Amino acid sequence: MQQPPETRESLLLQIREPENREAWEEFVEIYRPVVFRMALAKGLQHVDALDLVQTVFISIAGSISKWEKRDGKTRFRNWLLRIAKNATLNALTRRPPDQAIGGDTVAYELVNHAAEDSNEASQLDLEYGRQIYLRAAEQVRNSVNESTWQAFELTAVQGISIASAASELGKSVGVIYAARSRVMKQLAAVVSKLEESYE
Repeated sequence: MQQPPETRESLLLQIREPENREAWEEFVEIYRPVVFRMALAKGLQHVDALDLVQTVFISIAGSISKWEKRDGKTRFRNWLLRIAKNATLNALTRRPPDQAIGGDTVAYELVNHAAEDSNEASQLDLEYGRQIYLRAAEQVRNSVNESTWQAFELTAVQGISIASAASELGKSVGVIYAARSRVMKQLAAVVSKLEESYE
């Protein structure tokens, strides 16, 4: 897997060049799952969510040259959220009038979306955090042996007790604790590095 650029700002500068395929691939790898999951959370069907993702990235490609960080509080994710929100509202308002939407009208949907503005930033942060974790987990999993990763996954992800994981993997309880701790420490370091890179 390609390593992320040193700073997210450098990636944003790189994607201003449409011919920089590597930068765009990196950018899409990071944000595509985030936008897709947000679209699904807003009630779009799978195919509509995929269309929305394309719409969002086309919009970003057309306007990334206008985005600039004005101060320390300016966050690219807020700009991305606004683009995704507008694309979602457009998708909802373009539904054919006879399409079923759970008995609600499009106007009612729009009112609900307006009321959820404060939750949308949280949703984006959650999806972004999830994507950062998935990227970190992939890196860490590739750097540890399989039994170490299994010890972590069984205990920290699946919630199996240390004793049960030790029995299942044929290891001592101490080995399971050590393996889980090692993976968690590596994950924390990689997540921190990725967050610094893309904050």
